[in-house]
This record gives sequence, structure tokens and C-alpha cells, in this order.
Amino acid sequence: MKEIYYWSPCLTNIGTLKSTLNSSISLSKYYKNEFKVSIINSCGEWDNYKDELFKSGVNIIDFPIKYFKFLPKNGYLSSRFSSILIFLLSFGPLLYFLKKKSPNYIILHMITSLPLILLLFFKFKSKFILRISGLPKLNIFRKFLWQKISSKLFKVTSPSLDLIKDLIENKIFQKENISFLPDAILNIKEINKKKLNYKNKYLDVIEKKNYFISAGRLTRQKNFSYLVKEFSKFLKINQNYNLLIFGDGEEKIKLYNIIKKNHAENSIFLVGHTENIYHYMKKSSAFILSSLWEAPGFVLIEAAFSNSFIISSDCKYGPSEFLKKGENGFLFNSNTKNILRDKLVEFDSKKLSLKKKIYYAKKNCKKYTMFHHSLRLKEILT
Repeated sequence: MKEIYYWSPCLTNIGTLKSTLNSSISLSKYYKNEFKVSIINSCGEWDNYKDELFKSGVNIIDFPIKYFKFLPKNGYLSSRFSSILIFLLSFGPLLYFLKKKSPNYIILHMITSLPLILLLFFKFKSKFILRISGLPKLNIFRKFLWQKISSKLFKVTSPSLDLIKDLIENKIFQKENISFLPDAILNIKEINKKKLNYKNKYLDVIEKKNYFISAGRLTRQKNFSYLVKEFSKFLKINQNYNLLIFGDGEEKIKLYNIIKKNHAENSIFLVGHTENIYHYMKKSSAFILSSLWEAPGFVLIEAAFSNSFIISSDCKYGPSEFLKKGENGFLFNSNTKNILRDKLVEFDSKKLSLKKKIYYAKKNCKKYTMFHHSLRLKEILT
């Protein structure tokens, strides 16, 4: 039985955390007789998921010191500080672990510079698999490290074909060494269960009017300030809709102020974080993705699977791929003044004729199921 270890010290509940969680669970679930799957718990970041992982047959490997709860997690500078601290404090334990344990494979999701630097200077029996997603900043250090380490990596994976193309064109990795691997986003059984079991906090809001939804961390990447401004313009044309924004983050006060400035308090609502968004998705008129970059976006796939129509920014790397350049939804130029407002007006005028786009977007979701992910990952491993 081959041993698979995941290295993914996530600070917050972001897409990478869910990607790691679902990937490890899917591999353990569907190939439990072929792979022994474990997640390295560098500082206690996976403590809250131990029961879920244990039930799914995924082991947790604890490093000696637990300091995760003391780390600052929100904001760019705070998260950078915490990442550097994890890097420094995990250097020795990870080196010792890889030398002593020598798993067959180690899959790298977060703070990947640490295991890559170790691989650069030390020899290991393990095969290293680097996952790249989002919008990686190709600064001098990262570009140098990736190019230097590329020949020592067993494989590089990415959930975006456009990102793979750019990495090859920039001569970061060779074509034969990089593989397309969609994230394990959809746990169909869990989603269907949650659709039936919900508490609708905003029942009065969504029953009065039709509504759009958006979701994600309230950060610069998600570009909710642009969404609020554009939706406020749309309200001046059409007041028959509300907008619900799900999520928490450092830009919450900023967004409240923009909503208030545009006198949209009765139509735009910052809902906060929810563990069960699927019922809202199912009942919504459309899901709006305003991000500056995605790969392609967990909530985008979840919304399409829940039969929501998708209106998305044409950002790097993923939404356009998933929507097949607009065949399966609406795309708009990212962060462009008035363009989202116009798309919302177009949607309202055409919404009765968009069922085919909804159908094909949902059909495209199948490659993002946990089962499909496990199949593709097994192919890569073997």
C-alpha cells in the first residue's frame, strides 16, 4: 500500500483548505485498499478537522508544537508573518519527518516553498507533487525556485488549463511534467443533504423580491466593492432584486460604508459566513462572481451545481474555462465600470431563455466531483 501525505498549512477557511480536505478524503474513500492517506498537521491547523478525517480514514501526523491558535490570520501582513513563522518552525520537523518516514508521495498545497527548498538541498526517496492554483505571483524568488526545482518534482498539477499554458510559455515547467487536475469541490451526498436541512435567516428578504447572491472572503481578491457599486447602479434601473453577499473578512466595514453611501441598505445585505449556502443558491435568480482572479472558484462550481445561473468576471484563471467563454453563462470584463450593471440588465431581459446555459454549466460540474478527482489523481500517482 502506497503512502500519500498532504502538506497544506492553511491559516483560514479558504478554498485551498477545502481542496486539501476533499482531495485526501476522496482518495481514502475510493482507493482505501491502494493508498494510505495522511495530512501533516504542522502547528495544529488541522485539529478542528480530526474527527471528519478520522471517519474518512485519513490519518493526521502531528508535529511537536501546537501554536496555530496564537497565529494572526486575517490581513495581508498578518498572514505573511504567520506563514513565515510556520516555515521557520516547521523546517526541522518536516526535514526529519521526510528523512525518517519517506512516504511514497507528498502533495504540496500551501506554504510550498518550505518542502521545495528542502528538496533543493536534500535527497529524499519520496516523490513530490506540487499543486499550483489561483494567481501565482511570478516574482524573482518564486520563478527561480520553481525553475530550479522542476527537474526534481515528480509532477505539477493545476485546476486551470490557462494557468498550465502560461507556466509552460514562461518556461517554468515542461509540458510533460504538468497535469490538469480539477479540484475535489463537490461532495454530492453532503450537498443534497444540506439542501434539505437549512435555517433561512433571510426568509423575509428573499420572499419579498427576487435576489442575486455572491459569496467568498471579504477581501480584495473577491472585489465585492466593485460588485456593490455596480449593483447599486442596477438598482436605479430595476428595483425588483436584492443582493445577498455571504462571507466575512477584512473589507466588511469598507463594504458597509459603500452600501450606505449608495443608499442601498434595503437591497444589499452582508449576510456573513454560513456553512450551508446551497438552498440560497438553488432559489437565487443568479450567482455573481466579481473576483479579480479565481481557479475557477469553489462557490462558482457549487452555484452551477445548484442550478444557479452564473454571471462572472472574465478573470484569471478558471471562470472562462468553466463557462466555456460564455456559452454556459455570462462573462464580463473584470473590474470595468458599468459593464456588470449592463450584464444584470441583460440578464433580467433574457432570463426566461437561459435554461440551456444553466443545464450545460451544471453538466460541466461533473469533473469537479470528489469521485472524478480521485480517478484523475490516481492516474497521476500510478
